[in-house]
Amino acid sequence: MKTAIMILSDPKNGSEEALGRVFNALALASECKQKGDEVAVVFNGAGTRWPAELSKLTHPANGLYNSVRDVVQGASRGCAEVFGANESIQSCGVPIVNDHALAGTTRLLSLRRYVEEGWNTLVF
Repeated sequence: MKTAIMILSDPKNGSEEALGRVFNALALASECKQKGDEVAVVFNGAGTRWPAELSKLTHPANGLYNSVRDVVQGASRGCAEVFGANESIQSCGVPIVNDHALAGTTRLLSLRRYVEEGWNTLVF
């Protein structure tokens, strides 16, 4: 089974809902890994702010994030630029992906690619 997990929630809003979304996304990635599934985690939209937060040793989901870090495929370049996360993503070592040309942007991470390739896609 192939599962693509797309994280769009915004850590800046400081809500329990945003934390719950990212925690459940990472928990699903962990479960998929444990079952031997092919899994990919990507950060889009305001979700491009998450890697910097999750990389903090004091963050409650830091350990979980580190356990699935090897399946993080990247963050959207255009989104990271719009949401001010470009530098933090690079410093966290998350690949910046720009495989979808879109007018008015510096290119985005293609979400359609996962659908086209038959991935089960879930958005958090």
